[in-house]
Amino acid sequence: MWERALCGRVQNCPMPAASQSAPSEKPPPAAAPAKAAPGAGLSAVQRALRKLGLVRDIDFALYLPMRYEDETQIVRLTDVRDGDTAQIEAVVTSSEVVYRPRRQLIVTVDDGSDTCQLRFFNFYPSQQKQLAVGARVRLRGEVRGGFMGRTIMHPTVKAAGTDLPEALTPVYSTIAGLAQPALRREVRSGLARARLDETLPRDDAWQPAWDLRRALNFLHYPAPDVAMATLEDHSHPAWQRIKAEELLAQQLSQHQARGERAAQRAPVLSRVAGMDSLVEQLLAVLPFALTGAQRRVVEEIGKDLAHSVPMHRLLQGDVGSGKTVVAALAAALCIDAGYQCALMAPTEILASQHFGKLVGWLDPLLASRGRRVAWLTGSQKKKERDTMEAALESGEAALVIGTHAVISEKVRFHNLALAIVDEQHRFGVAQRLALRGKAVGGQEPHLLMMSATPIPRTLAMSYYADLDVSTLDELPPGRTPIVTKLVADHRRDEVIERIQAQLEQGRQVYWVCPLIEESEAVDLRNATATRDELADALGEQVQVGLLHSRMPTAEKAAVMEEFSAGRLHVLVSTTVIEVGVDVPNASLMVIEHAERFGLSQLHQLRGRVGRGAAASACVLLYSPNEGGRVGEAARARLRAMAETSDGFEIARRDLEIRGPGEFLGARQSGAPLLRFADLATDTRLLEWARELAPRMLGDHPELAQRHVDRWLGSRSEYLKA
Repeated sequence: MWERALCGRVQNCPMPAASQSAPSEKPPPAAAPAKAAPGAGLSAVQRALRKLGLVRDIDFALYLPMRYEDETQIVRLTDVRDGDTAQIEAVVTSSEVVYRPRRQLIVTVDDGSDTCQLRFFNFYPSQQKQLAVGARVRLRGEVRGGFMGRTIMHPTVKAAGTDLPEALTPVYSTIAGLAQPALRREVRSGLARARLDETLPRDDAWQPAWDLRRALNFLHYPAPDVAMATLEDHSHPAWQRIKAEELLAQQLSQHQARGERAAQRAPVLSRVAGMDSLVEQLLAVLPFALTGAQRRVVEEIGKDLAHSVPMHRLLQGDVGSGKTVVAALAAALCIDAGYQCALMAPTEILASQHFGKLVGWLDPLLASRGRRVAWLTGSQKKKERDTMEAALESGEAALVIGTHAVISEKVRFHNLALAIVDEQHRFGVAQRLALRGKAVGGQEPHLLMMSATPIPRTLAMSYYADLDVSTLDELPPGRTPIVTKLVADHRRDEVIERIQAQLEQGRQVYWVCPLIEESEAVDLRNATATRDELADALGEQVQVGLLHSRMPTAEKAAVMEEFSAGRLHVLVSTTVIEVGVDVPNASLMVIEHAERFGLSQLHQLRGRVGRGAAASACVLLYSPNEGGRVGEAARARLRAMAETSDGFEIARRDLEIRGPGEFLGARQSGAPLLRFADLATDTRLLEWARELAPRMLGDHPELAQRHVDRWLGSRSEYLKA
């Protein structure tokens, strides 16, 4: 059933090279051993292969072609249509170098049915000799018609009369310094040597018709009569086998990572009962009641924290679903148990938003316990930073909120037990490992990762299979629906009129620009010019502010404070306000050059309005090209924004348009994205792999490990952070 046509795609992501040590040089006398430079002793071809990640024999075997050329037959020129790529054998009837309009080699050939002109703008003496008058040659290229007759630009040239290949010729993704013939030889050699014994268990219900060796041999050298469409859309049974193997390797690695974490130990954070509990006191002072989804998620987190196995949970929820209060309650659970909590955000603006809320909720409650909330960022003055670090090391600071500064080498915790990472896709593996390394006593901290970008189901099944996922699928009461309008840039004056109307009602407005300064390459209005334009159009009574990433941190904080307090009426900003900014009085968001933003980013920006009781709108101001259109992908993004405000539907469409990389961000820096399987279309294969992986690890652990090693090698380590 797996061999039915399923559309797929190759992602030609070169595999990172497997870890191998370069040969060590003999150390000089009385000196420390010298290490060879990476790649020392390798030929230029070997260095190029290593850059492509081609080290092991299996790496070559799994390096599949991006397309094919048909060199299996000779055709007559008279039978070739203009625009066809064809292979002919012909005799050279003339050959000369001309210099108008530029230096080029022009050769005329005759195959007995018609004549054709060959043109070379780059050529060598050896090619001139090969194309001497009277030589019979085999040529392949695109045949073009024209006023001067048929022409082939830069055809491949071989001696005529040699045997024709029996299979299509593979064309591989390559880099400078590695020609196709050399790469083909290396791949053929590696494929022949590779160990391709069966790793799928014989007791599995699905036994594919194609074994791995047969599938790989076929995909490297397909028969000429194969339907080319089945190779291009990956629906051929050979492709189904390869995609199934790849997905199984990913699932096995994720389950192994989960199993290894289960063997680690974390502090047991039992919930304190009664009104002495910080959790109960926090719930009592919150100015709102929790939604059913928030209560459910807090319960899930509480159960995890009460165990000695480290929590590894992803909290996902649409913009405005109330993730911050869940984080505050998780922190309170940790503090109740006598431990410290750290909350890390990717930007100071987002970190300061969290700090403002959590200080307001928790600081008065912690003060009676002789504890406090600390604040750590890279822009702090040394004296303030030293004070905060001392409070963390002594245990006085029960909770620290900050940016990457939280994981700096100098920071020491008294007893960190819970790490919360907001916008987790903005952090890499190394950063999360550094945060985990701050725990004491050889234990792991519990880890709660938060994302305002809902994860599509297929992505959660694959790249997030090692996580427990909690979902806030209910918006708090009082959030108003956001009307989204698509407006062409030539109607800019109408948008400014709408801004004026909102201001007259006492509301505030965001205007988002994609660039800070003019670019010669991309003709966009810059944020400063837009601020000046709006100030002129709206009059002296309207205060228009400017916020962008190049401003000093203190200046950015001052601008946000002015806007939050209502003293700025319009805020012109770059995407630094994408997440975390919460100004309930802002009711209109204008996104300039919306066609240049990603779909998830547009949705995040739109979520900055509609946070209060006022009716809110988001205007997507787009700039069509000279033909009055925008690109196909941009059009799909804008259409999705206009049609739905459901974050999960937005995420599903974004996965279709842009692939999984946008969702993963830095989560697996260095780890492989799927090269062959397509999450949008290979759901049944993914479900098969997901069901088989845990059984295979339990019943056939040696087979499982061989399968992971074959497909991932050392890269599986990236999946365990």
